[in-house]
Amino acid sequence: MNTQSNAAPESQRDAQAVALAPTAATRPMYWSVQRELWENRSIYVAPLAAAAVYMLGFLISLIWLPQSVRALAALDPAQQRIKLAELYAHAAMLIMLTAFLVGIFYSLDALHGERRDRSILFWKSLPVSDLTTVLSKASISLVVLPVLVVALTASLQLVMWLLSSAVLQSSGVGAAALWTRLPVSEMALVSLYSAAVLALWHAPLYMWMLLVSGWARRAAFLWAVFPPLAIAAVEYTAFHTSYIGSLLQDRLFGFTATAFDLKDKNGVPVDAHFIPLTQLAPGRFLTSPGLWLGLIVAAAFFAAAVRLRRYQGPL
Repeated sequence: MNTQSNAAPESQRDAQAVALAPTAATRPMYWSVQRELWENRSIYVAPLAAAAVYMLGFLISLIWLPQSVRALAALDPAQQRIKLAELYAHAAMLIMLTAFLVGIFYSLDALHGERRDRSILFWKSLPVSDLTTVLSKASISLVVLPVLVVALTASLQLVMWLLSSAVLQSSGVGAAALWTRLPVSEMALVSLYSAAVLALWHAPLYMWMLLVSGWARRAAFLWAVFPPLAIAAVEYTAFHTSYIGSLLQDRLFGFTATAFDLKDKNGVPVDAHFIPLTQLAPGRFLTSPGLWLGLIVAAAFFAAAVRLRRYQGPL
C-alpha cells in the first residue's frame, strides 16, 4: 500500500515535469531575438561595414602617423591626449551613429514588415505571446545594438592601437608614446557608458517608431516623422513658441548635458574627442526627470504596440 501511494505522487510529478519541459526548452524570448537577427542582417552588417570602412581609412593614415606623433612633442600633455584620441573617438562616434540609424529604421519596419508580407499569420499560429514578440523586437534597439556597439568599438580601437604601436615601433618613434599618452582603457569605459546612456535616452524614440510600425498601413516613416514636425510648425506659427521643437531636440541631443560634465572644475569646456572618467555624471543622469519621463513614455508606447499587435492583421 505504501509503495502504491508513493508511486502516485511520483508519477504526477513526472507528468508535470514532462509537460513543463517543452516550454522551458523552447525559450521563446531567446529564439524570437534570434529570429530578428536572422531576418534582419543589417542589425550587425551595417555597424560592421561602418567599422570596416573606417579601418580602411585608418590604415591609409598610418603612412603619416610617425611624423604626426613627432609633431605632438610641441604640445602640452593634455593636448597630446586629445590629438591622439581623435581617431579613436571618431571611430566610436561613427559606430554609434550607424547603430542609432539602424535602430530607428529597424523599429519602423519591425511590426510593419510582418504585416506587409503576411508572415504575421504564421507567427501568430505559434505559441509565442504578443508581449514576447514585441519585447524581442524592442530588445534589438535597446539591448542588442548597444552591446554590439561596445564590443565592436572596443575591438576596433584595440586593433587600431596595436597597428599604431607596430608602425611607431618600426619607425623608431617607439610604442611607449601611445602607452603613456593614449588612455585606451579609459576610452573603452566611456564608450560603454555612452552606449548605455544613448539606449536609455533614445528609448522613447525607438518605442514610438515601433508603435507606428504596428499601426501604419503604409509610409511608416512619414507617419513617424511628419506629425511631430507638423505640430511643432503649427505651434511656432500660431503662438511663436517652440516648446515641441525644443522637446524633440532635447530627446535627440539632451543626453550630452545630462550624462556628461562638459566643463572642468575651472569652467573650461572639455573637448568631446576625449572625455575623462571624471567628467562622467551617472548620478545626475539617473536622477534626471527627463530620463524617467522618457522611460515612462517609452513604456506607454511599448504597451500600445503590444496591444496593436494583438489585434492587427496582415495588410
